[in-house]
Amino acid sequence: MQWFKNTFKHLPLAIIANIINGFPAKKLVTTGVVGTDGKTTTSTLIYHLLNSKEKTGLVSTVEAKIENKIYPTGSHVTSPNPFVLFKFLKFMVEKGIKQAVLETTSHGLDQHRFWGIKFDIGVLTNITHEHLDYHKTYTKYLSAKYTLLKNSKIAIINKDDQSYEEIEKKIISDNIKFVTYSIKQKADYMAKNIKYGQNSTTFTIINSDSQFQVTTNLIGEYNVYNCLAAIAAVKLNLRQSNKEIANSLLSFNPPKGRMEYVKNNKGLTLIIDFAHTPNALEQVLKTIKNNYPDKKIIALFGSAAKRDIEKRPMMGKIAADYADNIVLTSEDPRKENPEKIIEQIAKGSIKGGMEKLNTDEYQKVKNNKRKYFFSITDRQEAISFTIRKLADKGDLIVFLGKGHEDSICYGNKEYPWSERQAIEIALEEKA
Repeated sequence: MQWFKNTFKHLPLAIIANIINGFPAKKLVTTGVVGTDGKTTTSTLIYHLLNSKEKTGLVSTVEAKIENKIYPTGSHVTSPNPFVLFKFLKFMVEKGIKQAVLETTSHGLDQHRFWGIKFDIGVLTNITHEHLDYHKTYTKYLSAKYTLLKNSKIAIINKDDQSYEEIEKKIISDNIKFVTYSIKQKADYMAKNIKYGQNSTTFTIINSDSQFQVTTNLIGEYNVYNCLAAIAAVKLNLRQSNKEIANSLLSFNPPKGRMEYVKNNKGLTLIIDFAHTPNALEQVLKTIKNNYPDKKIIALFGSAAKRDIEKRPMMGKIAADYADNIVLTSEDPRKENPEKIIEQIAKGSIKGGMEKLNTDEYQKVKNNKRKYFFSITDRQEAISFTIRKLADKGDLIVFLGKGHEDSICYGNKEYPWSERQAIEIALEEKA
């Protein structure tokens, strides 16, 4: 039973980790970020803005940053185990760091990995379809994420998210101070006059005491939300001027594996992104389609095992709505049959009007207005096929699901993996 394991295994380990490391969180101003999507970008952005004025540390899915040095946090891990996490926090204290930004997950919160931390600020990005394999119901999933806000002095919440009304009731009931952010309605922090560019976004931030224009290298509506959440956190945390925030935001680049472009001389637009939930997939593909309306879009992705299986056909349908062609492949199949996972995704693609082709039929795609998808279980083979055969000069390929990760899991074993390297190998083969 998960509750028993959390209470009698994970909680004692977190207590021991705190004792060993001297309860380091008590000596830091802590900001926690939770949500289904956008956690890494928002956490890294808060770190970037804070660090421009005061020494700050970061622990995220991608990496830990302490004094501008980078440390790995582990494969497929958003919230490290308590011994790793509190060792990082202790190291921050030893280096004279004042602020810590921590990306948190529903799993980590449910398993008490953050026990001993009273967060000064808790940020909720959104709550969408994911991790029901672990939490079983959306209500339990929401409650796990709410744990961060309940354990925060101030909560920052997305007023436009589907979870808002329920979260607001809980916060008011627990008498927690909170602020809101929004694009679509009145809130404490609002974004107006949004202008989306191919490589940047400009908008006006409006709050109770001021309004100011910012420009960011991040693109898409979902990143406007990430910026709003981060700016709200910084405004509540440090006395940074609007000009300081605008300048720092302008110098921020996306974390590794988030809308990451791969330069090439083949006339292709190649983008790597970590999107692996229905909402993230839709936001990324919608942004790409809006930014590149005249390009043929090819989406390559899969779905990991030991995750929410209900999302698979949903993702297949979403990809069919936005992409011209799809290549379905493996993404950490673990002990599941990768072909079965692909079949489940494919049901959604077929529902979205796509037709399956064998790889030797790829020529049918050329100059054909019909939408097709392909299935290739080996991810390197899938990437090579997409770049070498399926795509033509001028096309855009988005590689989804692996992002920054440095391994891929088959069975119980992690094998070295780099999405960028796999793409570069395919590009060399094409040459």
